[in-house]
Amino acid sequence: METRRIVLDGSASSVVREGDQLVAPDGRRVPAGEAVHLPPCEPTKIVCVHLNYESRRAEFLAELGPAPTYFHKPISSLNAHGGVVVRPPRCKYLNYEGEIAIVIGKEASHIAPDEAAEHIRGYTIANDFGLHDFRDTDAGSMLRVKGSDTLCPLGPGLVDDWDFLGKRMRTLVNGEVRQDGNTDEMIWDMRYLVADIARTITLVPGDVILSGTPANSRPVEPGDVVTVEVEGLGALTNTIVEGAVPLREDVGAQPSGSEEVISTAFGGDWEFRGIRRPRRD
Repeated sequence: METRRIVLDGSASSVVREGDQLVAPDGRRVPAGEAVHLPPCEPTKIVCVHLNYESRRAEFLAELGPAPTYFHKPISSLNAHGGVVVRPPRCKYLNYEGEIAIVIGKEASHIAPDEAAEHIRGYTIANDFGLHDFRDTDAGSMLRVKGSDTLCPLGPGLVDDWDFLGKRMRTLVNGEVRQDGNTDEMIWDMRYLVADIARTITLVPGDVILSGTPANSRPVEPGDVVTVEVEGLGALTNTIVEGAVPLREDVGAQPSGSEEVISTAFGGDWEFRGIRRPRRD
């Protein structure tokens, strides 16, 4: 079953998708293409894994450790299907990252990977946008890089009976395929990620884990339309816009275009140089 959250009579409403129709609890039907969507869940936290797809690992020439590493996106970054993604003024390196989001349905703490399935409510599509112009100062926390407003679209719906094995995922920009991967590339699967986080961080219903992206994340421009397609989950579409409010110049680090910024934005190996880069014998 696929559920969605939409605006109905000015308020948030949970609906069930039946073909091209969204059915409200009172029986009203709304064409899916006409609905104003909201994120399909209401998380208290959004946890994201770093490299987790083999094609992406190879793109960065990265040698990974024995376990995944993570960062956090604040809930103020949440966005929805059909929403606009804002690239702030003076920024140039806003990258898409098509992903699958795990949504928690039952509190999880200190569970084994083979117990994780009973704590997962379902799955939705995510686009883990990254504003790499701030990577020089936020490389460790990724706070502004990944957590700025509008940079976490989720949707359009939440599917509760989806098998994540062997599923194709693609990211398209203006109809042109830019990423093309498969969940079989995942180094750590969905259940492992849930169990790993839940060792020390209690996951509660609605919480989200973003499970990684395949190769070829690249910058997009205002006016571009970005769609992430996942087999069995549908398609999440967002439009890039230029921010209307200038970034203040009297406080904080300013957008930059350093070697690290450009290399990361265009798929180089800067962030792993001297840290995780494999040996060349």
